[in-house]
Amino acid sequence: MAVTLGDVARHAGVSLATASRALNGSARSVTEELSAKVRASAEALGYLPNAPAQALARSSGATIGVLLHDVADPYFGGIARGVGDAAARAGLLSLVTSTDGDPRRELEAIRMLHAHRVRAIVLAGSAYNDVSVIQQLDEALAAYQEQGGRVAAITDHGPLYDTVQVDNKEGAASLTHSLARLGHRHFAVVTGPERMRVAEDRLDGVLDALRETGLTPAEGMLQRTEFTREGGRAAMARILDVARESGTPLPTAVLALSDICAAGVLAELRDRGISVPGEISVAGFDDIPLATDLAPALSTVRLPLARMGESAVRLALREGGRREAAETSSAFAEVVLRDSTAAPRVD
Repeated sequence: MAVTLGDVARHAGVSLATASRALNGSARSVTEELSAKVRASAEALGYLPNAPAQALARSSGATIGVLLHDVADPYFGGIARGVGDAAARAGLLSLVTSTDGDPRRELEAIRMLHAHRVRAIVLAGSAYNDVSVIQQLDEALAAYQEQGGRVAAITDHGPLYDTVQVDNKEGAASLTHSLARLGHRHFAVVTGPERMRVAEDRLDGVLDALRETGLTPAEGMLQRTEFTREGGRAAMARILDVARESGTPLPTAVLALSDICAAGVLAELRDRGISVPGEISVAGFDDIPLATDLAPALSTVRLPLARMGESAVRLALREGGRREAAETSSAFAEVVLRDSTAAPRVD
């Protein structure tokens, strides 16, 4: 049986991507020490490099692939706009693919983009928490990088990729502290599914801030849902039903950890005749353009969505010599308080 690149990587004790960079001469280089170790393993095992792969590793296409969860979500729309603008300035075309937050679809999309020999892939959606899913995606991306492809991520997808780091946890904590300073003590939280790392980061920020204030959400006041308008509405309905059935006091503040979820929260409260912010304050996260058009205008955490997309393209396309580790760029979060939040009413 022929010796594969994976055999060489295991023998050398390095990742598949590192072995590829050492032997195929792709754009992302490794240290001389690691390169020598990989070459020694290849020689010991009798590995014969794939000449077409080496040639492809030095070639490039004119397209950047963008993987996101839902192109209809304004959060991802803002990022996609930034990617498209930066790609156009580089003389490239951006190809946007929606995965609906399904890792199987994301894996398929990576393989298709690889087959189409795109110049780079931008991972704009959240990373996943399932170890087996992470491994499958990393292997597919390593195979793509083996042939010269470049990868940049928005939010943390692990140490293998250049990353635009987003202050999700810090932003959520700052928002929570801001509402606590207004006098709120009864909080409800609407967050995303456990499989999404971004949802967990934001929730961790909220819970850390509540603990620092000596607070914790009452039972049933923390609801998970998809980051959609419908999901936010359903989660708010569950919170109100739990409070009614258990006798738990209604929250005075609801933290919906995406703006599109917050839009659903506001809709449910409006239909139930609950005043915002008179009876319940509502805050979101992302500061999508819709946030200022909601009634009332939504308090939120502002992220520079378009700049995040532009930064990811710069990371993916930048030139450079040997790099021992992935590089990062930062996107800072800013709390913006608008009409949907106020001090809790004193009865």
